[in-house]
Amino acid sequence: MSKIKLLIHEVFKQGEIDSGKNKKNGIALFLSVHLEEALNFDIDERTLVRYYDAYIAGTKNEITIEPYKLDKLSKYVGYDDFAHFSRTYIKRDEDTNKTTVKINIDEDEESITDRFSKLIINITNEQHFKMPEFMKQNGLGIMEITLLICLVTGNVVFSNNKKLNNGSLFPLALMSNIESGIDKKYMYWNGEKYIGTDSSYIRPGLDIVAMNEHLFQHFKKITRKDTLTEANALGRTWYSKFYGNVEFFTDDGIDPENGRELRKSTSTIIYKYAGKSKDSVEVEE
Repeated sequence: MSKIKLLIHEVFKQGEIDSGKNKKNGIALFLSVHLEEALNFDIDERTLVRYYDAYIAGTKNEITIEPYKLDKLSKYVGYDDFAHFSRTYIKRDEDTNKTTVKINIDEDEESITDRFSKLIINITNEQHFKMPEFMKQNGLGIMEITLLICLVTGNVVFSNNKKLNNGSLFPLALMSNIESGIDKKYMYWNGEKYIGTDSSYIRPGLDIVAMNEHLFQHFKKITRKDTLTEANALGRTWYSKFYGNVEFFTDDGIDPENGRELRKSTSTIIYKYAGKSKDSVEVEE
């Protein structure tokens, strides 16, 4: 991901925090006013919206931004200028990424080769460990990776301090490699949710964006539309309609697959496109 793209992500992320708004137009309007007052930087909200569409939504081609504008935007997010942002942004959170593996066992220390009672893991980031690409692309979680390690090493862990199949512990080096996701610098949409990664490039066609903790934790596509009803979805879900196809999501924002802003689900939309099949709908929206 280019440094300009990272900067625009940071600007809108900070703008969302400062303004309390979560729509691009509202954030852009706030930024336009705030930047003029705080930094004597006159920039039209429509220009900021174009930056959003080009560098965050990806609905337009990336556009050229004048160097002095990049310097002002960098100042807004806490840097001296764009050169300072480019040099230090990636490195700024290295100190927050630590690895700790703690194993609590029975009082009998001799049982360490036979038993587990509790495993507590704090996860390092990819600057110090390279997660295999197939794991990142398939979005494996901690439980799935743990099971994978079990299968590879021939170990099976049971609850209540049961013995492992081969009487040995997981290699601690392997266990420390498990990644949580939210501590990553970037994330990408896998079709259902955002997956954390430290790689700015994984494969062609995959849009890597700056980590947004709110989207990472709360924004997901609802894959079982047939479970939605007015009782459980009205006021709690949002939808995107594109060429007659409707997809539902758990939070407001932009459809990562087509760049369209989501709308709050209505009773009509839920009735037509969620629990009931389209064959039963006589009137199209």
